[in-house]
Amino acid sequence: MTSAIEQIIVWALNLVGRSGYGGIFFTMMLESAAIPIPSEVVLPFGGFLASTGRLNLWLVVLSATLANLTGSVILYWIGLRGGQPVLEKYGKYVLVHREDLDKLGGWLAKDGAKLAFISRLLPGIRTFSSVVLGAGRLNFKKFFWYTLAGSLVWNLPLAYVGFAAGKNWNFLRPYFHKFDLVLAALVIVAVAWFVFKHIRKFNKLRQNAG
Repeated sequence: MTSAIEQIIVWALNLVGRSGYGGIFFTMMLESAAIPIPSEVVLPFGGFLASTGRLNLWLVVLSATLANLTGSVILYWIGLRGGQPVLEKYGKYVLVHREDLDKLGGWLAKDGAKLAFISRLLPGIRTFSSVVLGAGRLNFKKFFWYTLAGSLVWNLPLAYVGFAAGKNWNFLRPYFHKFDLVLAALVIVAVAWFVFKHIRKFNKLRQNAG
């Protein structure tokens, strides 16, 4: 898996090196559509290219932000059109019930805009959150503007780090990798708790029925 991701990164950087803004837009759109192309690598590289005069820093950030928005909107509509119907029909097989969907919708109605913004700042989670927000039927205007704002807040520092670091643009990569591992561990814990909670609830209902 690691070597496959490394090959994707090499491909993405070569594309950005050859195509400039178009390469940044394409790779960052794919990243926001759940393709594993880390912006933590692409954007500092774009910033580095801006430091050499080949690109403009602000256009690097603009290209990446619009690309993130495009990819996120695609996943949002996939979640909106297909996510909830599929979960309503097959969710019971993965311990997701109608009650859970109703809770998700109520939660997103209250705090969905905050989630749309904050999720854009979390590596790993940022690429899949749009499907959840779509499936939960978050208001599209809120999704659009908060996703745009979150993407801008994420992209600007990354591009600037590469711009300021110059040839050493890749120095933060090991730290982001460690952060990704921590987030992955937290997600696993959250999934385990979700499964445990629902199995316990199912067993309780079966005992009461018996």
